[in-house]
This record gives sequence, structure tokens and C-alpha cells, in this order.
Amino acid sequence: MTIFGWILLFFLTIRLIVSFVNFIWTYLVRKELNNYCTVKKNQADNECSSDCVTITGDSVPNISLPSWSILIPARNEENSIGNLLEDILTLKDRPCEVIVYDDKSTDRTREIVLEFQKRLPELRLIEGELPKGWLGKNNGCHSLASVAKGQYLLFLDADVRIDSDMATKYLNYAISNKISLLSIFPAQILENRAGKISTPIMNWILLSLLPLPLVKNCSWSSFSAANGQFMLFKTDDYNLLNPHEKFKMSRAEDIEISRYFKNERKHIATLAGDKSIRCNMYNQLNDAINGFSKNVFYFFGNSPFLTIIFAILTTLTPLWLFVFNGVTPGLVSVAAVLLMRIFVSLASKQSVGDNLKFLFHQQVVFMRIVAKAAVNRKKRVEIWKGRNIY
Repeated sequence: MTIFGWILLFFLTIRLIVSFVNFIWTYLVRKELNNYCTVKKNQADNECSSDCVTITGDSVPNISLPSWSILIPARNEENSIGNLLEDILTLKDRPCEVIVYDDKSTDRTREIVLEFQKRLPELRLIEGELPKGWLGKNNGCHSLASVAKGQYLLFLDADVRIDSDMATKYLNYAISNKISLLSIFPAQILENRAGKISTPIMNWILLSLLPLPLVKNCSWSSFSAANGQFMLFKTDDYNLLNPHEKFKMSRAEDIEISRYFKNERKHIATLAGDKSIRCNMYNQLNDAINGFSKNVFYFFGNSPFLTIIFAILTTLTPLWLFVFNGVTPGLVSVAAVLLMRIFVSLASKQSVGDNLKFLFHQQVVFMRIVAKAAVNRKKRVEIWKGRNIY
């Protein structure tokens, strides 16, 4: 074995361990989340009257939810926002208000929201101009927070889908664990080949590099992550730190905000979601490449160099070990790569079979995403929803 070969195997082993830790952690968190639903059911049946209930060996607080707001920034979301509003109608724990910010949509987004007001009395629509020096979504979230009244603020992307027990699980989790910012990576709806060879890439990066228990339990800001599709804030802490204004020009404001909260000694947590929070991000491959290229560098400290090195190493490690170190190290690396994909798939609620089947395709798409991001950075052009976000 060469020294470089040992380095490659060490890096691969660390990522395998991280993916396994995240798999176990996610299993335990989902068990806790399901316990909240059991408590809710017992309360509904008038069987839970004490301050704490014990279920399957775990002690779960009996919590009455405070007021909370659902805040949805939207721009040209006519194909998805109606589905989310329909889901909100089914929630067992309803918010005190639902507010949509329409960011100059040119489709039927506004009309769909107004139609839902007849069925969802707590629904409001607000609109405004995009100030100079702001990105659209950041301004939308800031505008929503400025008029919201809930004690907790839940920002949802318009293409997210939720089940009826979503609030029961995640608000209780945030309150019980005294979390100022809770973010979820939703389970992804992968309907076609384009989605299967692109969308799982982000979970593969996250869950093989970042131990989620350390996001929650370690004060180092380097162990931070968030996903703007689902961000739940304690309102007092949000108003104190005013995060969307602080990062008003950031293309990866979710990651920046998570690090900011940690630096300010606020308790955060990031979870791989279950089926109660889902999202169909992209059905077209070019859309996925364009979308992920916006923030792929931010997964690596906004460093193109580290991102490119990671892409090269993850693509060529097995081949390098086979050619320069022999069959045994090569087979060990292949086994580690496959096991890692299995752990990440299980933690992400994705198909193990599909992620193994499309492993090579996903790696090629990842290289295309990195190349696209590098070109965009050099040109300082990144068109997203009709605007240059550079």
C-alpha cells in the first residue's frame, strides 16, 4: 500500500463511519418523533393526563403547543403551492396563521392562494417590491417574519408536502429539546430517472460528511447545516438575530444562518426527515444541475477548491486503489462505497436499490454540478427564477 492509498482509505473510512452514525441517529430521532404522535393520540382519547407519559421505555413530555405560524415565500409556484395549502388543511395541530409572500409571480400563484382563503380562514397573502441589495427569497422570508404573530415561525418552500402529524412531531421535538432553529432535509419524491440520478446527491454529501448528532450537541459552528425548504425558528431568537436580513444577499442563506445561530450560542438541530415532510425538487435534469450548482460550494465552506478535490476523490478512489495498490484495497473501497450508499439511503428514506443502481450516474451528475458551479462563479452569472442571483 502506498501512503496516498492509505490516505484515500482513511478518508473513505471516516465517511463510512459518519454515514453509519447518521443512520443510527436518524432511527433514534424518528422513534422519538413517533412517540409524540402516540402521546397526541392518547390525549385525544383522554388517556393521558399526567405531565409525562412513558411509551416503549421512553419518557415523553406532555406538551401543549404554543402558537405558531407557517410562512411560505413563493415566486411562480402555481404547480405546487395548492398542494401544500391542501396539506395544511389536514394538520392535526393547526397554526395560528398561514402567510404567503408572493414575489411578483407571473403565473397563477396569487390567484390560487386567494382561492384557498375561503377554505383556510387563517391564510393571508402579502406582496411587496424587491429592495436593492436583497435576493428574492431572503426578502420574502424577512417580510413574512415581520408580520407573523406566532411564538414559532415555520418557513416552508412552496413545493414541500406535509402530512397531518408534521407539526405534532417537529414542534414538539423543537420545544422538548429547547431548539432555536430546527431544519429538516425532507424525504425526496423521486418520480423519474432525472430525479433519481440527481436529487440524492445532496443527501449523500451531507450524510457522509456531517455527523448530525454534532449539529445538535456540539457548539462548533463548523458542524452546522440547514435546509431552506423547512426551517423552524423560535420567534424570540429570530427577532433577536434577524437572520434573513443579515444574509440578505446570500445564495445559501440556510447554511449561513445555521452557522450564525451557533456562533451566537443558540441551540440548533438538523434532521433527515421522514415521510411526513416530502419534496419533489426537480423532474428535469438540467433544472437539478442548475439548482444544485447554486449552493454546492457552500457544503464545503464556500471553497471551490475543496469541492473539486472532493468530487475528484470520490470519483476516482476505487480506480486508483485497484490500479496502484492492488485488488484487495480496491475491493475494500468498493465495499465501503456501497455500504455508505446503503446507510445514506436508509437515513434519507430513499430506495436503496435505486441509489445503488444509479450510483455511477449520480457521480457523473455530481461532476456536472461542480463544473456548472465553477463556470457560473467565473462568469458571475446564475439565473434563478428569472433573476441573476449573483
